[in-house]
Amino acid sequence: MTLEDIALTLQPGIGPRTAAHLLQIFGDARTIYATSLQALERETGLRHDLAEALVRRSAHAQAEKELRHMERHGIEAIASTDDAYPTLLRECPDYPHVLYLKGDPSVLQRRLLSMVGTRKFTPTYASTVCNRLVEGLAERIPDLCIVSGLAFGIDKECHAAALRYGVPTIAVVACPLPEITPAQHTAFAREIVERGGAIVSELHSATKQNGALFLARNRIIAGLSAGTVIVQSEAEGGSLQTAAMAESYHRSLMAVPGDITRPNARGTNRLIRDQRAVLIESAEDIIRELMWDTDPHIGPKPPRAAAALSEDAQRVLACFPEGEAISIDRIAEKTALDPGTLGELLFELETEGAIGFQPGNRLIKTC
Repeated sequence: MTLEDIALTLQPGIGPRTAAHLLQIFGDARTIYATSLQALERETGLRHDLAEALVRRSAHAQAEKELRHMERHGIEAIASTDDAYPTLLRECPDYPHVLYLKGDPSVLQRRLLSMVGTRKFTPTYASTVCNRLVEGLAERIPDLCIVSGLAFGIDKECHAAALRYGVPTIAVVACPLPEITPAQHTAFAREIVERGGAIVSELHSATKQNGALFLARNRIIAGLSAGTVIVQSEAEGGSLQTAAMAESYHRSLMAVPGDITRPNARGTNRLIRDQRAVLIESAEDIIRELMWDTDPHIGPKPPRAAAALSEDAQRVLACFPEGEAISIDRIAEKTALDPGTLGELLFELETEGAIGFQPGNRLIKTC
C-alpha cells in the first residue's frame, strides 16, 4: 500500500468503479500518477478536469494527513493491488480500492461466510439459529471466518456466535475508523479484535456520516464472501439489499425460513419462495451449497450423539431399525403419535443429524 493508493481514493470525482477502471489500465496507483495528462485522457476517457487533478496530485496532501491519522490510531490500510487484499472482493466491479482495518489482516484470507439480518429480530430464535449454524460450521471448517455488519439485532448475534465457538469474525462498518457505529458496540468491537478478528471500513477519516454509507457498506459484506446467509429479514431493509448485491456478484444466497406469522420472516421466506435463496436449516446445508465438502481440508461430518436429543426424539429414534430405511407411516404406527407431533420430532432429529431422508419418503438413522 502506498501514499498514491490512498490519494486515488481521496480524489474528488474518482469513485470505486472509476478507480477500478484506472487500475485495470495502468496496473497500480503509482503508475496512474506517473502518467502524463495526454496519456490519461487518451487511455482512460477521463474528463479533462479529473485527469488534470491526478497529474497535479491534488489529493496527496490529504493522503499524507490520512497516513498520520492511521499511525495515531493503529489502523492498517490494504490496497486492492496488495497480496493481502481479499480475492473475492477484488472480483466485484465496484470493489473499494483501499480497505482500512483494525485487527488481524490475515482473517481476510480465511474462508469467509457473510451472515446478516434484521435489527427487529426474535431474540431466542435468532440466537438459537446463529449458534447452531456457526457451531456446526466451526466443527468442520478450520479456517472459517464470519462476516457481518456489527448492527443491532441479527448482525451482533452472528458476531457473538462466532466468538462463542472460537471463530474469528470481521465487522464491516459504515464509519471511518477508529469510530464504531453504532457507538454502543464499541466495547464489543474491541473484543472482536482482541479475539483475532478485525473491524473493516472503506471510509477515510474525513468522511461525513450519512445514510447512504450503509448501502455501500453492504456491498462489501456481500463481496467478501463466497456466500451470504440471511437469518431473519422483513419484507424490506438492509439485509435484502445485501442479498441483492450477493446475487449481482453471482455469489450463493441462502436464507433461514421463519415463522409465517412474524413480519421479520417475510423477507427470508420470500427469498426462498421466489427461488432466489437456498433454504438453510443446518451448517451442513451451507457446506453443501458452497461445495466446501469437496475440499480435502474440510473435516468429516461429526456424528451426533442421541443424548443431545430430547427424550421424545430419542424414543422416536429407537423405532428405527439399524442400517435400514423406514417409512414415516411405519414410524407413526410404532409410536402412535399424532402427525403434528411426529413431524416436529422428525425435524429435530434431521436438524441434529440423527436421521436422513431417502427416496420414496423413507428415513434412515445416521448416528
